Amino acid sequence: MELERKFARFGAGLTVDAGNVIEGYASLFGATDQGGDVVQAGAYAASLIALKAAGRSVKMLWQHDPSQPIGIWDEVREDARGLYVKGRLLDSVAKGREAAALIAAGAIDGLSIGYRTVRAAKDDKGQRLLNELDLWEVSLVTFPMLPTARVAAKGDSPEADMMRVLAGIFDDARQQMAQG
Repeated sequence: MELERKFARFGAGLTVDAGNVIEGYASLFGATDQGGDVVQAGAYAASLIALKAAGRSVKMLWQHDPSQPIGIWDEVREDARGLYVKGRLLDSVAKGREAAALIAAGAIDGLSIGYRTVRAAKDDKGQRLLNELDLWEVSLVTFPMLPTARVAAKGDSPEADMMRVLAGIFDDARQQMAQG
């Protein structure tokens, strides 16, 4: 049983606060990733129910390394937009402190989901539509695969907000150039 990993940037609204609480979207429904996969609404529902019934949770890892848990996801749920996550980076773990600093500085802005595909289909464009996934973990990563969702780390200066806006404009322009 192979663990698949899909990279997605945090959706708009990700924050990291002084208490190391982070929140955002680990997956966006209907968005095509660079591998041509599209997660469908409801894809995580059965997995989230099964995890809760078993008294288990989705793990928060650093770069998909199972030997480096860096925090706890307190909330993992689907909504109309995608897979929303909210959790705490553990400041008692060195890598958790490092992750908080990297997010705050804008050096790390990606989330990646680790899962097993339960049910998928191909559409007429050759894209794989992921209908049901067994979600195992959500990692903080350097290189996300879904470039249309991005991190918005909470900053206390107008300059930080401006830098995020400029980064978004740059990403959009780069994507338009790549499309033709």
